[in-house]
Amino acid sequence: MNLSIELFLLIASILLFISLLIGKTGSKYGVPTLLLFLMIGIVAGSDGLGLQFSSPRITQYIGVMALSIILFSGGMDTQFSEIKPIVGHGIVLATLGVLLTALVTALFIYWLTNNVLQTVAFTFLQSLLLASILSSTDSASVFSILRSRGLSLKENIRPLLELESGSNDPMAFLLTILLIQMLKTPDISGWEVVFEFLKQLILGSLSGYLLGKVAVRFINKINLDNDALYSVMLLAVMFFLYGFTSFIGGNGYLAVYAGGLLMGNQRFVHKRSSMKFFNGLSWLFQIVMFLTLGLLVNPKELLPIAGVGILVGLFMIIVSRPLAVLLSLAPFKKMTLRAKFFTSWVGLRGAVPIIFATYPWISALPHAKTMFNIVFFITILSLMIQGTTVSAMAHFLKLALPRVRTTKLKEFDVEFSDEIKSAMSEITVQSEMLSRGKRIMDISLPDRTLVVMVKRNERYFIPRGNTQLEVGDSVLVITDDEEGLKETYRQLGI
Repeated sequence: MNLSIELFLLIASILLFISLLIGKTGSKYGVPTLLLFLMIGIVAGSDGLGLQFSSPRITQYIGVMALSIILFSGGMDTQFSEIKPIVGHGIVLATLGVLLTALVTALFIYWLTNNVLQTVAFTFLQSLLLASILSSTDSASVFSILRSRGLSLKENIRPLLELESGSNDPMAFLLTILLIQMLKTPDISGWEVVFEFLKQLILGSLSGYLLGKVAVRFINKINLDNDALYSVMLLAVMFFLYGFTSFIGGNGYLAVYAGGLLMGNQRFVHKRSSMKFFNGLSWLFQIVMFLTLGLLVNPKELLPIAGVGILVGLFMIIVSRPLAVLLSLAPFKKMTLRAKFFTSWVGLRGAVPIIFATYPWISALPHAKTMFNIVFFITILSLMIQGTTVSAMAHFLKLALPRVRTTKLKEFDVEFSDEIKSAMSEITVQSEMLSRGKRIMDISLPDRTLVVMVKRNERYFIPRGNTQLEVGDSVLVITDDEEGLKETYRQLGI
């Protein structure tokens, strides 16, 4: 079906609207938002509403851009202070954990497809390629589920999961690309494989670190007339990180994540607005990526490989991922067994394995389309089983902390810089608050709490001590820290 640009934009906007509305509703019932985006794409595709899309190369282009944005945004949102206690855990999981997951899963796939099921028979290298594609946890899924649910976890598990999911994609990508090369050129030597692996790892890390530092200095030095252009500048920096690193033979995904991590922990001009820009952009590209992946798959082709998909998916959830996590984290004695088990449970598959599965497809390797369908099936299985039970598993293992509910500012569009540690909140004046008098000086407030602005009807004004408040007024209060804010709520009877 040939679409005009007008019809294409109309359909795209409708799919985005539907995704946002259904995603908002589904997340309330514990359904991963990204799974819903994926299902909407499938319903709109060739076996559903009839939208024809069958280009793995375009899907790969969209996936590369989306994954770069997601990794860069996730890196910027991660604070060194949060990951410092678990940086060793994260690095081991992102490297050794991925390798062990791939190896154990490959052995099972090889045994399963050559001895039990006759759907397809993979060689060991093909089994290892499929397992490598599936070996990393998906950063988009992990970031989305942990942050949308507002989960607070004991033992620094949340920063560990975010660090692992953000940094283990490069390892899986390296294994995928190297195995594709080995399948295409069987005479490649082991030393060449090791050299290529180390080159991509080292160049990716160095590029992310060095270019990130240069970018911060450049952004702080340049003087752009339009403040909105700083976010565009940061987007250009991110794409340059990926493109330049890949051009010189390094791992672009690693460079993007490392660069985002470094820049997110440095001060630069309009940092907060730029991070907001990337947060919105990452959500947009997550939706576009999952919709595109849903359109690409043909549901009828999933049925013949359902047996392999179910068995391999369950094996990864129950055996290979937990085994890899337990072995990788064995040296870290302070981490409890419950925390390790939960870490293994949040080994979510998502868009990243599906994107990686387009590489052997484009390279026209034997069984490449079958591999793509198996990966797609396992992704759905993982999101349905693991994605829907993250919160329940955290509570079952007694690792969930009480959720801290913060009041979002609605009437006052005000924010502090990250360097300012004060806390602020928006409070609606109730009659009980005015029992001692209507003036601000009559209201019981802690010494370190200030009322800095009042909204009455549609008028904003800065109050004084003798300013009289009215029921229904919205007041913006600022205090030293979160503890001071809690004390303010207590004294006001909130």
